[in-house]
Amino acid sequence: MNKTDLLNKIVGLPTSDGRQMVAIAGPPASGKSFLAEWLATELNHSGQAVKVIPMDGFHLDNRLLEQRGLLNRKGAPETFDAAGFVHLVERIKHDGTHIYPLFDRARDIAIAGAEEISEACRLVIFEGNYLLFDQEPWQALNTMWDLSVWLATPQSVTRERCVQRWLDHGLSQDDAILRAEQNDVKNAQLINRCNLPAHVTLHEGDW
Repeated sequence: MNKTDLLNKIVGLPTSDGRQMVAIAGPPASGKSFLAEWLATELNHSGQAVKVIPMDGFHLDNRLLEQRGLLNRKGAPETFDAAGFVHLVERIKHDGTHIYPLFDRARDIAIAGAEEISEACRLVIFEGNYLLFDQEPWQALNTMWDLSVWLATPQSVTRERCVQRWLDHGLSQDDAILRAEQNDVKNAQLINRCNLPAHVTLHEGDW
């Protein structure tokens, strides 16, 4: 399956009560944001009202992470307001207008009340590492997806992309490698080990 096949599959989703909910999950730097935005752009151009909601807006603040001794593990499951995210997804499923936070990667902070989803939006694409994570409270999300997509990414690709991401943020080569290996790669290993089955799996090169 390629991204056009996936687009057609979303278009063909049966109508249901409430909004249609699509999840795009995968390890760090697997292309979740890119794919979600491409799908939303194509669907919006076809006349559907679609919104992309990243899970990253629910990062805990760095000050709280520092108090908990978790700053160097930012991006691990315990460094998110998981219960808050699950609650948002539950609310969004049942129509209405909702406000939600976004993550500013350049400043490394979550911004509260940064975006909203309107009543007119009938399809939501969520993207994030832990949307299919087989641990509480993340497990509760699995029953909410009308379609779930897993981006299977080799560990070598994850490492390479995460190193490049940190280089792009101004870290030295050594610091970028250290940051990727001590945090991102560990998170990717955990995600790959504990992910629930998806409706669709896309492999590197499929799209």
